[in-house]
Amino acid sequence: MYIPQIQLDQLRGMSAPGKVVIIFGPRRVGKTTLLKKYLENETNYLFVTGEDVFVRDFLSSSSIDKLKDFIGNKTLLVVDEAQYIPDIGVNLKLIVDHLPYVRVIATGSSTFDLAKQIGEPLTGRKYVLRMYPIAQLELSHLENPAQTQAHLENRLIYGSYPEVIIFGSDAQRQEYLHELISAYLLKDILAFEGVQKSKKLIDLLILLAFQIGKEVSHSELGTQLSMNKTTVEKYLDLLEQVFVLVNIRGFSRNLRKEVTKTSRYYFCDNGIRNGLINNFNLCHRRDDVGALWENYLVMERLKKQHYLKLLTRNFFWRTYDQKELDWVEEREGRLSGYEFKWGDSSANAPKLWLETYPESSFECINTVNYLKFIQ
Repeated sequence: MYIPQIQLDQLRGMSAPGKVVIIFGPRRVGKTTLLKKYLENETNYLFVTGEDVFVRDFLSSSSIDKLKDFIGNKTLLVVDEAQYIPDIGVNLKLIVDHLPYVRVIATGSSTFDLAKQIGEPLTGRKYVLRMYPIAQLELSHLENPAQTQAHLENRLIYGSYPEVIIFGSDAQRQEYLHELISAYLLKDILAFEGVQKSKKLIDLLILLAFQIGKEVSHSELGTQLSMNKTTVEKYLDLLEQVFVLVNIRGFSRNLRKEVTKTSRYYFCDNGIRNGLINNFNLCHRRDDVGALWENYLVMERLKKQHYLKLLTRNFFWRTYDQKELDWVEEREGRLSGYEFKWGDSSANAPKLWLETYPESSFECINTVNYLKFIQ
């Protein structure tokens, strides 16, 4: 079963001679599937992986003759897991400069070294695609609204990784998510210099799993984990870089009493969050369904913004006297505030929000009207 990927059309439009398309995204999210689907209409290409020692030897070379020999007469070079290749950015620049007829596509499951390596060398020569677990926007091509509503609880609990959606049983989904967490989730981080304590990393994620929708204090996390604040901040940054967490900051424009210096963290996938705390109970047996709903809406909204190229700045809003909105968007100079409610509940905009930002809009997103918000 192939779930149509929005980024496939984007990739087709970006791939061009003399250009490099970089595809970032978590492991097992469908980057290789995207490449294979794209290559169905290609014939003269070379597909390699950066995990291959032989490939690393050639593509880390600064010899244009060696690079030419490696590519041969191919007009398309595809490099999967390119972050493992030393100096990949410089060498991809050599390829597009000296072989201007060659198109290049490279993928990475971490932005650590790959982003640093491709940044300056490929200025003006690259396009970047970001991939997430399957978006409801993509599933809408396969489902009608009634089917989507029927699958909602499963997606709140098990998330939207491709295999998770395709599997036929909850037992398979649970086994897959545990394997994904243990074998893949932390692989890039633990390979990064200076990170040896996987137990601390897991403990940090578990603490954050119980703080969805709440402001996070780096100092408090450090105290609970017996780590200094600087190390906590480093680990949080790494978890963002490998697409485990998303950081949302507080919004402020007019009021001194608005909270701006704290963060809220969301998991890129609900299934990963629930796997970390080993809780796959159905919604009626949970006391965290509101947090699951908020995490789901945030991530699906981010997917929609990215895939539809809606240039938006995202925040939460809270004052020190506890007035708050779950989600605030700023787009083209306009503010939109949202409150997320599980079930068919509704909410009104805080009076202070309307007084402070009278030109803004407000909407409560619940299980009745959420589809227009995310697809």
